[in-house]
Amino acid sequence: MRLPDGRIRKLRRSSDDLRAAHALTFSCFHRKPFLARERTCQWLADAIERTRQRYALDLWTYVFMPNHVHLILWPRTSAFRIQSILSAIKLPVTRRAVGWLKREAPAFLPMMLDSQPNGDSAYRFWQRGGGYDRDLHEPRTIHATIDYIHANPVRAGLVELPELWRWSSAAYFAGTGESPLIPDVQSIPFPPGHWRIKRGIA
Repeated sequence: MRLPDGRIRKLRRSSDDLRAAHALTFSCFHRKPFLARERTCQWLADAIERTRQRYALDLWTYVFMPNHVHLILWPRTSAFRIQSILSAIKLPVTRRAVGWLKREAPAFLPMMLDSQPNGDSAYRFWQRGGGYDRDLHEPRTIHATIDYIHANPVRAGLVELPELWRWSSAAYFAGTGESPLIPDVQSIPFPPGHWRIKRGIA
């Protein structure tokens, strides 16, 4: 994973630091485009919203790409645990996807089947492991990461402007439209002289 400052992150490091914002990235099983459909994106948005309420999180930024997800979360209570947060977000999506396929399109279930050499198997919506995380402390780094996340659909050639991608907080930041999940912009710190979000943030 290439970070906004050009460094490449090779290893994941879990952190439950209550003094940091957390940039999280996780991918679909075998990088398959399971999030290319509105239905699965809505399941993910529902799970994130429930998790935000349950764990008292601020959601600063997000983008759902066809085969991976970027989020920035800000913990507001000592109950913050990244592993618990990821489980609360990911497990409901997997369950809904498996249930829907069993009812409506069982022929597609093998795309989610993870068979292990020891004979164990499971249906997976998400790639094994927690993905990547990065602690964010400095306002300038936070905003560089926000811009990096919002630009994902542009870099992938899916849209010409970040705010044109529906499953993103970019339109809300730009003041051009609503987003499926309204970000908690009021708690985002601003560096001196930085641009301001148009949504009433001075």
